[in-house]
Amino acid sequence: MADDGAEAGEDQLAAALEQLKVADLLVHSLSTISSLAYHRLAEEHRDLDQARLAIESLRALVPVLRGSVPDELVRDFEQVTANLQLAYADAVGTGTT
Repeated sequence: MADDGAEAGEDQLAAALEQLKVADLLVHSLSTISSLAYHRLAEEHRDLDQARLAIESLRALVPVLRGSVPDELVRDFEQVTANLQLAYADAVGTGTT
């Protein structure tokens, strides 16, 4: 009986993976990365190295989405990236890490 449950779980996982698209995973990941970047730029959680890594990840991955997701979504991520870059520059300018 335990094997039936494990097999059903494996079948569900296989079905979920079949439906999952890389573009969907990238959108989710970039959303998470941008949220974390904003969090790391906040004064109370400031970690400029982590914020920079998040920004560079966005800069590298957003162009990959072109043609796989609606253009508006790509523009939104580009705007988020630009906003994060400005916030990063401001944080660096204040001299607090």
